[in-house]
Amino acid sequence: MKKYLILFLKKHPVLVFILGIAALILIQREFIMPAINSVIKSDLFLVDTQDQGSATPVSNSLTELAFTHCNSYIKSELGSDVTINFPEKPINAWSLGDYQYVINAEVDITSDTLSTVTKRYVCRINYKNKSDEEGALDFANWSIYGLSGLDNI
Repeated sequence: MKKYLILFLKKHPVLVFILGIAALILIQREFIMPAINSVIKSDLFLVDTQDQGSATPVSNSLTELAFTHCNSYIKSELGSDVTINFPEKPINAWSLGDYQYVINAEVDITSDTLSTVTKRYVCRINYKNKSDEEGALDFANWSIYGLSGLDNI
């Protein structure tokens, strides 16, 4: 039996390839995709939070603190050999929900080698203490997930 199977595989490789592809498509359609759809419909990834995300820019006390903490982080990353001027408010701030924010703002950077340059940046930041806003002023209660726009400095 084994001998005939090997002989069949050697004589008809294209047919075996087509049958293999058909089997993979069938397995994906009948088993894998229904399992994925049931996970998507479940509450497995549902986060129950008081902070709802918004597709439009938001301005509240936590977005203002997020802006301040992003600016502090930028200042610490750029060091003391540059002079940095931040505006009073960000250009836009979005709430992603679950106390995660995206801040879009500008910063004026002056260094010894460059003249003053205005750069736009985007900062993604998360408040760890959720609805407990008592520790919101402490930078240790925030996490920076990403910063872009200041790469060439």
